[in-house]
Amino acid sequence: MSEIEPPVSIIICARNELKNLKVNLQQVLEQDYSRFQVIVVNDCSWDESQKYLEELSVTYTHLKVVSIKEQERYQHGKKFALTIGIKSALYDHLLLIDADCYPASNQWMRLMMQHYKQRTRIVIGYGAYIKTSSILNQWIRFDTAFNAIQYLSFALARNPYMGVGRNLSYQRSLFFENKGFARHQHIMSGDDDLFINDTATAENLSVQINPDSFTYSQPKTDFIDWFRQKKRHISASRLYKFKHKFLLGIYYFSHISFLVLFLALLIIQFKIEYVVTAFSLRLVFQMIIFGSCLKKLKEGDLIPFIPVFDIWIAVVYPLIAISNRLIKTKTWK
Repeated sequence: MSEIEPPVSIIICARNELKNLKVNLQQVLEQDYSRFQVIVVNDCSWDESQKYLEELSVTYTHLKVVSIKEQERYQHGKKFALTIGIKSALYDHLLLIDADCYPASNQWMRLMMQHYKQRTRIVIGYGAYIKTSSILNQWIRFDTAFNAIQYLSFALARNPYMGVGRNLSYQRSLFFENKGFARHQHIMSGDDDLFINDTATAENLSVQINPDSFTYSQPKTDFIDWFRQKKRHISASRLYKFKHKFLLGIYYFSHISFLVLFLALLIIQFKIEYVVTAFSLRLVFQMIIFGSCLKKLKEGDLIPFIPVFDIWIAVVYPLIAISNRLIKTKTWK
């Protein structure tokens, strides 16, 4: 095995993803890399996915199709499908991507693997969304980039707490040492962030933010669909380690408190010139810091929207948290 380019098993879990597989899968299969396999776990699909995958495997001999049959007495989510894929993998180095995603370049795999050093067991990357002109698209991309700035920055500061399954690599041996998803098998979400929260340390995780290593997927086009997706993602955070919940909680509390206090002081007209100055200074620092990060993530067109989305976060995130308390949702992914 080459230390520079270890053999890799790419794993994609798919349920009724025929359209996305036709658009994206070949870009994964045609990566410029010396030795790899692509495992597609066809999880109880009732579309024509199985037929398409079998036809494609004739041309691409490094494509392995694993099929899961529906069982009436046993309903499962993505974690089960991902576990089956990992058990089927030939190689220790795993690279995960979703069926509705494609890599930014044919160097995606090489760039992710380059970050494996002597003690590295996890590499996290950025999973972006395709750009359109709609306001919802801009909000979803900002929200995605905002969260990436947090978890990538925490990781670079040697305090990693999550990654995203759209662009994530870890060792198969680490998965089994951790007993897979056993600790959080009882919840539908968390196949990516909770696993990383369980296993990542300052020494065993590395970050890749080269733009050619990004992955891209189609965002939701309906606010309600996005809201439900976001609810599922946030619901897993309650199982994060206490230190991560505490640090993230401080940020959101200070964020919302500052805006509420600013509004309250404006209403009562308390030393308005000082209040406006404080708010302006905060905004200037936000534009500088977030603007620099957005440029690194190739999301520079979102910089003018920072003041608007800063307020929007303070409104939407509490609504999602309240909704999670009141309404439980269950989906495959």
